[in-house]
Amino acid sequence: MKIVKTPLEGVYVIEIEPARDERGFFARTYCDRELGAFLPHIAQSSVSFNPHRGTLRGMHYQRAPHAEAKLVRCARGAVYDVAVDLRTARWFGTELTHDNDRMLFVPAGFAHGFQTLEDDTEVSYQMSREYRPEAAAGFRWNDPAFAIQWPLDVTLISERDRSWPDFTR
Repeated sequence: MKIVKTPLEGVYVIEIEPARDERGFFARTYCDRELGAFLPHIAQSSVSFNPHRGTLRGMHYQRAPHAEAKLVRCARGAVYDVAVDLRTARWFGTELTHDNDRMLFVPAGFAHGFQTLEDDTEVSYQMSREYRPEAAAGFRWNDPAFAIQWPLDVTLISERDRSWPDFTR
């Protein structure tokens, strides 16, 4: 695996290194030796399936003391994946696709969301902590405090994600 720094401290693009042959490929998506310093414990794995291009999920985070780190991978389709540093209001976005061999590491204390770039997109997550509904928090995808530049018009978003209040520190 190749660990690539991003402009946000603590956020990394993880490039897997597939071993390819006539059968396809095999690749590690987690190795404690290489990623254990970032994600030393995987408490929960989840998957999100999104049938429609332009679907937006986010922006979500867990409040302390239940803040969670995430390792995000697009298993099918494509997403524009975004991490937001809540301390500085800076964000980083990158494309994760089923064939670009990349994942995004989002540290605890950061918000996360994504927009699907293709129909029938599936995203998998590995999280450092179990989801705690009472710690769930978020802000609107178009909150002016962050001015995230999404690549597409939003075609589908949950009522909850549409209704988050503006972020306040």
